[in-house]
Amino acid sequence: MTLANKITLTRTFLGIILFFFIKHDNITLLGFSLLLLIISSVSDFIDGKIARDTNTITKFGAIVDPYADKIVVFSCYLAFLDIKELSIPVFAIFLIIIRELTVASLRVLAALDNYVLKAEPSGKFKTLLQFISIYLILIYLIIKNLSADNQSFIPIVKRFSFLPSYLIIITSVVTLVSGILYLANHYKMIEKQWGKQ
Repeated sequence: MTLANKITLTRTFLGIILFFFIKHDNITLLGFSLLLLIISSVSDFIDGKIARDTNTITKFGAIVDPYADKIVVFSCYLAFLDIKELSIPVFAIFLIIIRELTVASLRVLAALDNYVLKAEPSGKFKTLLQFISIYLILIYLIIKNLSADNQSFIPIVKRFSFLPSYLIIITSVVTLVSGILYLANHYKMIEKQWGKQ
């Protein structure tokens, strides 16, 4: 297994750990979660660079790398959903998961026929927005936990209590739109792979 693929697989495990750390809504575990998220984000850049620089780009990496990102995103969003104070709307998470699984399935379908679906600009923006929302919600949770011991943080928590749900809703809309654009831009490839009646 190449070094790049090892880093990619490590990121999937980080996503699983993030889920269990975040859902406990504990200041110490949230601090570790923020650190793990930063490591995950950096590793996403590093594994791609290593694969390109060492000419070790593989089909495995092309397929698993996007899945690793999705595991991180799903883990964080589902953990947020478990924290009732955040009031995360279930429908928004549902739309995000449906979109991601649909496009991921198309990537696998194309890869089986030696065709690589490249990332669309809308998809890159979508991913950026997803991670920004996760970072901001994590920071909000940390401040919320700090307010239990320091009352000076309470006004900040109350003022931005709307932030988590709004961020998720906006992100879900952008994610859905990017998925529709993705399907539209690759319709001919999809039609070819699925075959005509």
